[in-house]
Amino acid sequence: MKAQKDLFECFVAVNDKEEIIGFASCFFAYYSWSGKAFYLDDLYVKESYRGYKTGTRLLETVIDFAKKSGCIKVRWQVSNWNKNAISFYKKMGAIIDDVEINCDLDLRSLNTE
Repeated sequence: MKAQKDLFECFVAVNDKEEIIGFASCFFAYYSWSGKAFYLDDLYVKESYRGYKTGTRLLETVIDFAKKSGCIKVRWQVSNWNKNAISFYKKMGAIIDDVEINCDLDLRSLNTE
């Protein structure tokens, strides 16, 4: 991960003992239909620290960074079974799109002859 550090941004939340209790990892993306975006790859808060606005502050930090970087939007995925996260994201103003479906192509599984 250290060798790829220039490919992403990471924001961390720490407790009063300077222990990491949450993080948000993100990277810049470009979409031909909307322009520059900031993609939130992962937002995680340790379970014992949930409910104390840690996730809210992390997401607000991501949004602030994206705005200051000239992004049009922040985009991320959420699993449809994760009702708590969906509720949280909606409270933050996100529109949950149930139209698009994720596509992954693992390049390591392709023949490279």
